[in-house]
Amino acid sequence: MQKKSHFDKELRDLAEFARVISHPARLAILKYLAETRTCISGDISDQLPLSRSTVSQHLKELRDSGLIHGSIDGVKVNYCLCPDGLDRFTALFSAFFDPVRANTILCDTGTEHEKGN
Repeated sequence: MQKKSHFDKELRDLAEFARVISHPARLAILKYLAETRTCISGDISDQLPLSRSTVSQHLKELRDSGLIHGSIDGVKVNYCLCPDGLDRFTALFSAFFDPVRANTILCDTGTEHEKGN
């Protein structure tokens, strides 16, 4: 039995989402799709310093997570942001971090290490 199963579904979903967005290439893909404000037909690897096969693996992770979707158009794939996926994960992060932030206790930051010395 995996230890992850001991945690509630929301925490497992949040952890999986964090794993998906933990790679800078995936963040760059999301940012690129957002900045273009349209579906991209063609090769996103032209926009990244990575091989096509590596970009394809990152696109698969983003598709599997529901953050983007792709539809085949002849020999090309049109990639788009998926607003429902983005909304779902934004809500998960807010549901987790809003109460954490609200209950944060300010610590004394006067230690030598924290001052950068």
